[in-house]
Amino acid sequence: MLAGDNISARFVVPTVASSVDLVVHLGLGADGVRRVNEIVAVPGRVEADVIEVEPIFVREGAELRRTGGVPAHVERYERVGIDIHQVLASTAGER
Repeated sequence: MLAGDNISARFVVPTVASSVDLVVHLGLGADGVRRVNEIVAVPGRVEADVIEVEPIFVREGAELRRTGGVPAHVERYERVGIDIHQVLASTAGER
């Protein structure tokens, strides 16, 4: 990435998009406590040099709510024995 001007965003952005599965966005509350504000899936698609994301959890006030989104590349989770649909279904009632 630091190779110089010969490496353009046309290479870097899709490379990053295909290398990341989930992003957890933390925020610092007024009380000084860090909280998860959002968890998004990164399907790997890029449109006009912008990496597309799909929200999985978003903060609404004091609660982190499930959006219905599902991480891309479910097979990557399955390969290591994680049933992502079961994990997300078990969090549907949690806050």
